[in-house]
Amino acid sequence: MKRCKKCGEVKPIDEFYGAGGMKDGHRSECKTCHKSRQRQWYQANRVHAIAEVKRWQQQNKERLHAYRRAYRQRRKAEDRDAHLRRSFGITQADYEELLARQGGGCGICGRKPGKVSLHVDHDHATGEIRGLLCVGCNNALGQFHDDPGLLTLAADYVSCDMRPFVVELELVDVIRDRARALQDVSG
Repeated sequence: MKRCKKCGEVKPIDEFYGAGGMKDGHRSECKTCHKSRQRQWYQANRVHAIAEVKRWQQQNKERLHAYRRAYRQRRKAEDRDAHLRRSFGITQADYEELLARQGGGCGICGRKPGKVSLHVDHDHATGEIRGLLCVGCNNALGQFHDDPGLLTLAADYVSCDMRPFVVELELVDVIRDRARALQDVSG
C-alpha cells in the first residue's frame, strides 16, 4: 500500500507506475493522478505535442515504417479473426476447418487461396454460411443474384451446342447479301 502525493489516497502498489529512482521503485503519484496531469498538459500544449510527433516521424521515417510493418504483421491474424467474428460469427479456426472440409480450395472450382483468402459465402436472407469461394466464383454468384434458376439457365447455355444456330445466322446473312445484290441489278 502507498499514499499518493497528489490525491492523498492510500492505494495498492500496483496502482502506481514503476520508477527506478524511487525508494520503493514506484512513482509518488497514482496512475489516475498521473493520467489526469498528462491529459491537462496535452490539452494546454496540443499543437506543440502534435508538431513534436510529426517532427520525430519526419526524422525517423525508416524506423517508423519498420515499426508499422511489424505492427501490421503482428495484428494481421487478430484483425482477420475479428473480421470473421464480426461479419459471420465464426472464428479463424472455424474458417480453417471449413477450408479443410472443402479440400483446401474454392467450394465450386477448387482453386486454392493465394495472396487473397477465400470469401465466406453466405445466404444473404438467413445469414447461413454455405462455404468458401474464390473471388471469381463469389462474384459470379453475386451477378446471378444467388438465383438457382438463372444459374441453371447459364449452365444450359454454356453446355449446349450453338453451332447450328450460328450456321443459320450465317446463311441468313448470305441470303440478305444476295437479295441486296439482286435489287441493285434489277434497279
